Amino acid sequence: MRIEFDALPLVSEKMTGIGWCEAGQTTALARLHPEDSFRYNFFSGKDNAAKMERIMPFAGDSIAVKMAKFSGYMYRASSTFVPVPYSSFFGKKADVTHFFNYIVPPGVHGKTVVTVHDMVYKAFPETVRGRTKLMLNMGLKRSMKRADVIVTDSEFSKSEIIRYFPQHEAKIRVVPCGVDTDRFHPCTEPERIPAVKESLGIGGDYFLYLGTIEPRKNLERLITAYKALVNKLGEKSPKLVLAGGKGWLYDGIFARVERLGLQDKVIFTKYVPAEDMNPLMCGALAFVFPSLYEGFGMPPLEAMACGVPVLTSGEASLPEVTGDCAVICDAYSPKSIAEGLYRLYADEKLRRDLSARGLERAKQFTWERSAEMLYDIYSALV
Repeated sequence: MRIEFDALPLVSEKMTGIGWCEAGQTTALARLHPEDSFRYNFFSGKDNAAKMERIMPFAGDSIAVKMAKFSGYMYRASSTFVPVPYSSFFGKKADVTHFFNYIVPPGVHGKTVVTVHDMVYKAFPETVRGRTKLMLNMGLKRSMKRADVIVTDSEFSKSEIIRYFPQHEAKIRVVPCGVDTDRFHPCTEPERIPAVKESLGIGGDYFLYLGTIEPRKNLERLITAYKALVNKLGEKSPKLVLAGGKGWLYDGIFARVERLGLQDKVIFTKYVPAEDMNPLMCGALAFVFPSLYEGFGMPPLEAMACGVPVLTSGEASLPEVTGDCAVICDAYSPKSIAEGLYRLYADEKLRRDLSARGLERAKQFTWERSAEMLYDIYSALV
């Protein structure tokens, strides 16, 4: 087979979970099936050299790369109204082309697969950036109609797609994400933990949140719950580290910290480089992720792969990912979140137990398994 991938999520300056999901699945596919031909496609109107530099570690010697020197933003915007064929830029040799970020453009040669990660723009529209919401409202219905198969990350997300687009139920396939154990594993270089902590201004024990700083992640309730823990423990309380890039509508999150007088206890880090994530994760007392809505929820799985105990909410796909290997709280109750934080702080035996069980749970989610499920989908299409 000749299989091509839309590589836009891989060439962004700061990769998000969608990019890491594509990287995990595509590199595993190329590694497991050298008998087939693979290629990354992407548009680029500027910074061409930088984008090539970002994609080459994933492409290696196994995946070819095709860059169309044209603005991807302009193509997406114009093709909404004028159906300029994708094949005009990337040719007509693909048997299957997979788009990992919701939208299938017009005029794609061969069979098409699209990954629809979640329905947050429908379920929680107030938490989605306006431009993203506009793109999905204008393009997703058409995109799913164009696709031969719709892939999603969890049974929860499948049920959500069916809820809003029941006409496409027969096309939907669930392919769970994996975890990159080269990046997320129990610490093998403990000396790096204090170095990374120092670089981020973290002193002493800490609870860690790692993800986008935005309303959907429920950080304002987490901060309120953390205040209750500080009131209970005083100076003994671990720090709360909120690590990751700013999303949008984050002003209320920073304001909550100031209003509750937690400036010395809550640490907002800069964007964390990939090489620092493992020591940052492994150094945490526990990982906290009380999100309101996730199509899959990679960060808790990555924490479990590091052997770090996890607190998460009982919402959306999160219980599907963590099973019985995490402390589950009510996302809408700061009291419930605070009780979970205290349990993880006070009960060392619980932390050890969750660490051991989380490691075993994470072994079920591999990129190899995910890639083989995708490969079966491609094979059936061809």
